[in-house]
Amino acid sequence: MDIKEKLNILSAAAKYDVSCSSSGSKRKNKNHGLGNSQNSGICHSFTPDGRCISLLKILLTNYCIYNCRYCVNASTKDIPRAFFTPDEVVDLTINFYKRNYIEGLFLSSAVFKSPNYTMELLLMVVKKLRLEENFNGYIHLKGIPGADELLIKEAGKYVDRMSVNIELPSSNSLKLLAPQKNKETILTPMKIIKNSIIENKELKSKFKSTPLFVPGGQSTQLIVGATPESDYKILNLSENLYNTFNLKRVYYSAYVPVVKDNKYLPDITHPPLIREHRLYQADWLLRFYGFKAKELLANENDNFDLNFDPKTSWALNNIDNFPVEINKASYDILLRIPGIGVKSARRILIARKVHTLTFLDLKTLGVVLKRAKYFITCKGKYYGDVSFDNEKIRNRLLYIDNVKNEKQNSMQLSFFDNEKINSEIFIPNSNKIILPSDSITSLTGQL
Repeated sequence: MDIKEKLNILSAAAKYDVSCSSSGSKRKNKNHGLGNSQNSGICHSFTPDGRCISLLKILLTNYCIYNCRYCVNASTKDIPRAFFTPDEVVDLTINFYKRNYIEGLFLSSAVFKSPNYTMELLLMVVKKLRLEENFNGYIHLKGIPGADELLIKEAGKYVDRMSVNIELPSSNSLKLLAPQKNKETILTPMKIIKNSIIENKELKSKFKSTPLFVPGGQSTQLIVGATPESDYKILNLSENLYNTFNLKRVYYSAYVPVVKDNKYLPDITHPPLIREHRLYQADWLLRFYGFKAKELLANENDNFDLNFDPKTSWALNNIDNFPVEINKASYDILLRIPGIGVKSARRILIARKVHTLTFLDLKTLGVVLKRAKYFITCKGKYYGDVSFDNEKIRNRLLYIDNVKNEKQNSMQLSFFDNEKINSEIFIPNSNKIILPSDSITSLTGQL
């Protein structure tokens, strides 16, 4: 099999792993080295037409010893299989980088022969890139659950970010869909990475020459919709992961029905992408807005309202806390107002020191007034176009979103040909695909 065929197979096999965001690394270029990784994670290079150049995202191999029921690469699946040698991955990365196709590498793998054997091969790739090719670009590497602690620690010296995917949100789901895996095997490398990052920071404070260890932190991925866990359970798990392992990100991947198994897997036509979108929005609220998971969803079986973003849902369910006077509210309270994000809340605090804000001032400060106006007052005046009543506000916001979606569906031109992006909405019995009106908030977090 030639290298092009391998690349086609193993890049396609990697597309279901969404936890490949790159941010937070500070790896600098060395003299006569190749590549650079800035604080944002990867160097900011753009193609002439304005597209941001991406990472090379591949699996080392899709041969796997595990037979997870939801996975397209499971050992019993009849699919084309391929295997890259470490030298082939290194050559691909360097050649793609020199041609300005990529800014770095995202390398994962199915578990081939054993966790240790697979991790040794991955380690060989990153060591060759760093030590032999003097490559200083961004590298995100998957840690293999069950691999030896020494291999995990050694790999962390050469990469910018590591991730260990939990995939399924509970031990019961693991037993049902991935019986060869267990919770402890997955969490152990996450603990190793967390403790090693802390140790490295302590050494770095004493000895500046201490080499970096996973400077971009670690992340993980959860599959949404393959198992019956509610959004409440998924979000509480995410909160615990952030608190326990100091994760940079938890990524949510809507279950893609690539495997047909009516006995164990849900019989769905399309991935639950809107649900995934709401979880991403709630994740922003956990990390940057001071919300707790139990505030956003109160009961174990609760799921997010697909009609509203989680902050708006919370505000509607806690309408007694509103309206808030924009000229007096604290920073923490401002962050809880729908339509006011982290940046706009800070701008409000700065602007208030100079003069009392009017309703018109808020738009220039970045406030999304179409949502915020129902939950605030300016100089004591309420500017909502319906009276301050829970049901009236709820119906008005639904109407606004429906109008925008219809307009977007009829007017928006797609940047993609025959490609469905991550936050699309499928219309049943129709070939139409539209975006939720607040889809960009999954990326910006400005809720």
